[in-house]
Formats: sequence, C-alpha cells, structure tokens
Amino acid sequence: MDYGKFKYEKEKKDKAAKKNQKIVLLKEIKVKPRIDTHDIETKTKQIIKFLEKGDKVKLSLILLGREKMHAEIGIQVLEKVANQFEETAIIEKKYKEPQKFIILSPKK
Repeated sequence: MDYGKFKYEKEKKDKAAKKNQKIVLLKEIKVKPRIDTHDIETKTKQIIKFLEKGDKVKLSLILLGREKMHAEIGIQVLEKVANQFEETAIIEKKYKEPQKFIILSPKK
C-alpha cells in the first residue's frame, strides 16, 4: 500500500471525526454563603442558559475569613441552588472536604 494514500485517508477520517464531535465546556459560577435571593435568581438564570447550550456548570462556594468555620451554611446554599435543577440536570460530582463545589451536567 502506498504510504501517501494511507496518510491522505487517515487525514480524511480524522477530519470527519472532528466535524462530528461536540466540545463541552465547563462554566464556573461562584456563590458565597451571604448571597441574597435576587442574586441566587440571577445565577440560576445563568446556569439555565449554560445547561441549554449543553455546557457543564461548576457551582463553587467561596468562604472568606470566619465563614470557613461555618461552612455548613454555605453548603446549604449550594444544595438549595442544585436542587432547583433536579429535573433539568444531573449532579455529576458533589463537594469534598477541602473544596466545596457541585458539577451539573445537562440531561440528554
């Protein structure tokens, strides 16, 4: 078999595979424990837009100063926001001890 022909056919297959693939981005939304209800509504609208596009959303919790001692309040805020998307998204990963975040991906 001719190497040039083999290389050409391989490039054609690679281009076709690349054309059919979908790139999934990971968008991040940051939340603090002292967030107001209107701010939560704004963030949820952003999350809805990202999920409709097909992107994954990382919902991060930011704790500053003494808030670190009362992380459970921030975790409640994360859970509250994540529970709003039970029907439209899948919770891929939940928070672990040092970093508090939830990753949401759209249902197919």
